[in-house]
Amino acid sequence: MSYAIIKTGGKQFRAEPGKSLRLPTMLGDAGTKVEFNDVLLGSDGTTVKAGVPMLAGAKVTGEIVKHGLGDKIVVFKFRRRKNYAKKQGHRQGFTEVRIHDITLG
Repeated sequence: MSYAIIKTGGKQFRAEPGKSLRLPTMLGDAGTKVEFNDVLLGSDGTTVKAGVPMLAGAKVTGEIVKHGLGDKIVVFKFRRRKNYAKKQGHRQGFTEVRIHDITLG
């Protein structure tokens, strides 16, 4: 099974053909093709290639499936004996991308 470790949005993700990833929000509409050139590590099933820091000529292609918002987290700030309590919610945006092809170059 081939896979690649890609870097996008300041984070690293393991990409496999046919799988969907929830990445930090990206530009583009649903159905748009995307290409990731920051490949840190790749494997074709038998050999593993590691980049220093990136693999030259390697790329991962995919397609944007949808945009959305993640689960709500509650931010609660509290100072005892100071009559201060603040409750706030947050939903982080994401882009779901289906991986089509991995080229190790």
